[in-house]
Amino acid sequence: MKDKPEKKNNEKLYYGILILVIILSIITVATVFIIQSQEKSEDKEIAYTDLIQKVVAGEVEKVEMKVGSTSVKVKLKGMAEGEEKTTIVPNTQAFIELIQEETVKGNEIELIQNPASAFLSVFNALVSLLPTIMIVILFVLIFKMQGLGDKGKIYGGEENLDTGVTFKDVAGLDEEKAELMEVVDFLKTPEKFQKMGAKIPRGILLYGKPGTGKTLIAKAIAGEAGVPFISMSGSEFIEMFAGLGASRVRKLFDKAKKISPCIVFIDEIDAIGSRRTSTSGGESENNQTLNQLLVEMDGFESTETVIVLAATNRPEMLDKALLRPGRFDRQITIAAPDLNGREAILKTHAKGKKFSNDINLKEIAGDTAGFTGAELANILNEAAIIATIKGHKEIQKVDLEDAVKKVTVGLEKHNRVVSEKDKKLTAYHEAGHAIVSKFLPTQQDVKEVSIIPRGVAGGYTMYKTNEDKYYISKTEMKEKLIALLGGRAAEKIALDDISTGASNDIEVATEIAKDMVTVYGMSDIIGPIALKPKETYEQSIFGDNIDAAIGAEVKNLIDNAYKSAQEILLAHMDKLHAVASKLLEKEMISAEEFNQFFN
Repeated sequence: MKDKPEKKNNEKLYYGILILVIILSIITVATVFIIQSQEKSEDKEIAYTDLIQKVVAGEVEKVEMKVGSTSVKVKLKGMAEGEEKTTIVPNTQAFIELIQEETVKGNEIELIQNPASAFLSVFNALVSLLPTIMIVILFVLIFKMQGLGDKGKIYGGEENLDTGVTFKDVAGLDEEKAELMEVVDFLKTPEKFQKMGAKIPRGILLYGKPGTGKTLIAKAIAGEAGVPFISMSGSEFIEMFAGLGASRVRKLFDKAKKISPCIVFIDEIDAIGSRRTSTSGGESENNQTLNQLLVEMDGFESTETVIVLAATNRPEMLDKALLRPGRFDRQITIAAPDLNGREAILKTHAKGKKFSNDINLKEIAGDTAGFTGAELANILNEAAIIATIKGHKEIQKVDLEDAVKKVTVGLEKHNRVVSEKDKKLTAYHEAGHAIVSKFLPTQQDVKEVSIIPRGVAGGYTMYKTNEDKYYISKTEMKEKLIALLGGRAAEKIALDDISTGASNDIEVATEIAKDMVTVYGMSDIIGPIALKPKETYEQSIFGDNIDAAIGAEVKNLIDNAYKSAQEILLAHMDKLHAVASKLLEKEMISAEEFNQFFN
């Protein structure tokens, strides 16, 4: 059994061997070239036809040659030692017979035949076979890199006999764990269900946005059941050579059947399980891999306790053949945790960290609505890093707040040089957001307003996110548009100018307005009809003017929101100037300082 670090080491070894082969080949060819060049430079050449004429004319004194070589060294009569000439003889046997005939005729020619050098013979043989050897080695390395012939690994995946993770290590997913305990029972005691005639589920699809814990809960199932866990990413099946993806699927399931009961976990299954389209090029190879996966899942025997778990954050991309009963029988949504779930996750990741007594993890959970488990873990880790850099002995509340801002808004940039004009514009922009939100009943309370640059933003207005929302009303969405356009409205009213600083606000507002009209059916003119852009072929049933109607309704929502934001600010200009001035003075104001302007 090999883990991922060993796999990386193997890949480095293969690349190293490949580079070594290429270098040796270059050295060999260069050596041959140098030897031949030296031979040509050290000895003067004579044409073969001229040599024959001189042999017949009796001008040759000595001929020296090596067995198996076509290169001949010739000494002419009257020539001093070291002035011999060389030539290449096309047919050595015919040349030797010519010398022997001339010797019989009376021409005294000394013929010296030296035995061939064993090293030179082997060397010449290797040089002649070098292209073939290189091709063979390259093919071996390619197949090694594709995972073929490597008995120690699951063809690019990872096999764990013990994941070391159980349901105790999974926080914030109580309902999901209760649902999946059934799968653990299937794996532990399959015969109990088989006696009742129940079939073990072949596949379970886990879907949710990244960081919600899909991989963790899959490992926990294997850990609870005490069965082997074979993990592989969908992208590992994608191959540049035809048929290798399907081959990997076959070998993966062959291995799973041999060690059953076990769990096969395929992460990012949308990489191979997306809807089949064309049958050319890469799409054809992807389709073959998906087809093989379907065949393997259909081929499970009733006695084989192999359950395939798959994870994706894009379930809408999957081919319908994957989702039909008999394959991925169950589909479980792994949602972002609620308030209690976030608190449990924070407690899990808080182990091993030192916190000051004034920190309440429940308060942090309340301020992080919508955060995933991975994001919460990242916040605690960033807080620990910040506390270490600041020289704190314990993680303090300010460290956690800085960590939340770093994760959500970006890194604070105190050293960025900002002109007074840009500071003033940013101050009014952020003050506009905060004041408009204050007078909108459905919007969240302001937590902090700052004109200190963070990430790509010149400033920010942070809101308290202490409520988990599962539904959003039309009123709340319309007021969200007003709050988003509060910054642009403040720029226009206070400075009689507008800037690019509102580009992201406008982009978000436009998307919300489009969704209100085309997805949620909140338009009074168009009505409760879903008109998703990807389903343009359906829009023709509503007439040719439907696109124009959508555009007009979206523009109407944005225009009304912008007008409402201006009306709120015009009614509270004293507050706008006061908050902007405070921001220019302090650069950052808290919720308490902001609310003092309205007491």
